[in-house]
Amino acid sequence: MSNRSFFIVAGVLAVLVVVGGVAYAYDSSREDHIAEGVKVGGVDIGDMTADKARAKLERTLLEPLDDPIVVHKGSKKFKLSPKQARVAMNLDAMVNEALDRSREGNVLTRTFDSITGTGVDADLPARVTYSQGAVNRLVRRVKRSLNRAPRDATIRPTGTDLQKVASRNGLAVKTGLLREDLAQNLTRPSATRDIVVKTRHIKPKVTTNELVDKYPRYLVVDRNNFKVRLYRNLKLDKTYTVAIGAQGFDTSAGEYKIQSKQVNPVWNVPNSAWAGGLAGRSIPPGPDNPLKARWLGFNGGAGFHGTADVGSLGSRASHGCVRMAVPDVIDLYERVDVGTPVYIA
Repeated sequence: MSNRSFFIVAGVLAVLVVVGGVAYAYDSSREDHIAEGVKVGGVDIGDMTADKARAKLERTLLEPLDDPIVVHKGSKKFKLSPKQARVAMNLDAMVNEALDRSREGNVLTRTFDSITGTGVDADLPARVTYSQGAVNRLVRRVKRSLNRAPRDATIRPTGTDLQKVASRNGLAVKTGLLREDLAQNLTRPSATRDIVVKTRHIKPKVTTNELVDKYPRYLVVDRNNFKVRLYRNLKLDKTYTVAIGAQGFDTSAGEYKIQSKQVNPVWNVPNSAWAGGLAGRSIPPGPDNPLKARWLGFNGGAGFHGTADVGSLGSRASHGCVRMAVPDVIDLYERVDVGTPVYIA
């Protein structure tokens, strides 16, 4: 190698050593600096020392989370404070992650990027933690306060009337959406601290408008006034005078349904002392059978039936059945079906 070539190579090497040394010294002086272009949770902390970046992240990310979250629906309000939710942010870990990202590559590339302002294009996640248990407890409180079961429309009969009980929609908190909203509010400084609870309506099985379809016929036995009232489409359609159970053989109060219908029924005599020699027998239609013309059973052995003893109507005279005039029981028989509700007041 000629002397000229030797000196050229030596000069180049010397320059490289100097440049490398300068680059190393410059890079070492910036070990505690975050590269330009680095963000955490959308907050720019580029070209900052670790301490300044930590202070900025605390001011812009953590402090806004100090306000309590208010969850509300109508007049109902529920609060969740950061202390209750155990909101925490690991600022040191986020700054260290930013420094590690800034130190990627080698001395020369880092120095070049820093001098030219090329920087690093990185937006690192903000590391916020909270208590899922606290969120679940709040969701349960909201559910207990706001959830409402639907109410089916129904009929509340009295001795003299049918009262409609209107249906009502139920309400259910959308718990999945509420948990998502809480998670966003607890971890995002820019999120609103106000959450409106989202709910859904639960329809009843029977609405008020469907009552007529559910109760096309309804029978009410008014024992005090010895009347049977037949309602058609929930409106009074017909009234009959009847006899009810004598003292000791009361026609039992309660809610029943027509269980069976018979034309010219056979009388299966109960095994009771009052039946005398007829007890346990089956009496066919005829003069010895007190069940005249029609039978509409509603409570085991009790039912509506015609009677030849029309003088007993309007009194307590039977052994628990509801006696009717023969034309009336035939008329009633044609108007109601098995399954028709029977209310005895």
